[in-house]
Amino acid sequence: MRHAIGPLTAALLAFAGSASAEADEALVQPPVGAVLILEVVANGVQIYTCSTGTNGLAWAFKAPEAALVDRQGQPAGSHFGGPSWKSIDGSMVTGDLLAKANAPEASAIPWLLLRVKSHQGSGVLAPVAYIRRSATSGGIAPSTGCDSNHAGAEARVPYGATYQFYAETK
Repeated sequence: MRHAIGPLTAALLAFAGSASAEADEALVQPPVGAVLILEVVANGVQIYTCSTGTNGLAWAFKAPEAALVDRQGQPAGSHFGGPSWKSIDGSMVTGDLLAKANAPEASAIPWLLLRVKSHQGSGVLAPVAYIRRSATSGGIAPSTGCDSNHAGAEARVPYGATYQFYAETK
C-alpha cells in the first residue's frame, strides 16, 4: 500500500504546483480588453548592492540591465533602471508596480504587472499603458557574499524574461 500512496501523493503535489503557477500568473494579467502591441525577450542582469538595511548587511536590488530582442531575435531595445524600457525607435516608457507574483520557478525573479507612468517619443511604446514581465529565469539576489568585507560590492546576476507591452483598454 505504501507504494500506491507515493505516486498518488506525487501526482497531487504536481497538480497543486501547477495550479499555484496558474494562480500566480492570474495576478499579473493586464486589464481585460488591453491590447498587446509588443512582446520582447530580455537577456541581461539584475544588479544588487551589498548595503546596510534594517536587518544589517544584505543584497539590495539596484537596477536591471538587459538587451531586448523580438521573437525573431532582432534587437528591439533595452531595459534599465527606472524601471525603464527604450525601443530602438527611441520611444521610452517607465513604470510603477501594480502587481507581483512568485515565478513558477523558485530560482527566478517574480512576475510583474506595471502601469506606465511616463512616456517619451512617438514610436512603438507611445501608446503603452501596461507592461507585464513573465517567463522569468534567474535574477534572484545572491544568498551569500554580503558581509562587512563586501559592503558596497555589486553583484550582477544573469536573468531572462518576457516583456509584453499593452495599450489601454478601448
